[in-house]
Amino acid sequence: MKLPVIKHLTNFIAENDEDYIVETIETLEALTEVSSLKDEELDVIGELISNMYGALEVQKGIKEGKPQKEALNEFMQRVMGAIDK
Repeated sequence: MKLPVIKHLTNFIAENDEDYIVETIETLEALTEVSSLKDEELDVIGELISNMYGALEVQKGIKEGKPQKEALNEFMQRVMGAIDK
């Protein structure tokens, strides 16, 4: 996950609508079923999906009233905590 990408996507959601991200995730997930994709291509798609889910989580924190910076920091702390376990 890349924090700058998640932040950019969170700004996109704020300016537009999270439905765009949800539909993009669904499209990318469907693409992962293409049998001719190489591992490197699947890795890129997986990274994109991961960042988009991250942005949706951050947006959820913002909807709960948290400032964007706080929501981003809390999300990344959860991710880092999950990696450490």
